Amino acid sequence: MIYSGIVRRKRTAVPTAQVPETVVPEAIIEQARRAIEAERIKKPVACVVCGGESAPISAEGLCWVCRRLKLSAWRDSDPQMSAQE
Repeated sequence: MIYSGIVRRKRTAVPTAQVPETVVPEAIIEQARRAIEAERIKKPVACVVCGGESAPISAEGLCWVCRRLKLSAWRDSDPQMSAQE
């Protein structure tokens, strides 16, 4: 029998840190639930230009297409204004 030099040892258990459980007050949880429900129930606003469903990030009340057209028109008008000056 030949000794290969491989020795298997049992691993010692590494103690895990105890993480304290954070408790959120019930009032805050209920307030968050109501806020989420209010957003779900919110009816989409119609676009002021075409009447389609307005984009959720649009403060002007424009749909995605009308908002994009507005931004494109602004970009097109900027170089013309600087050329006139």
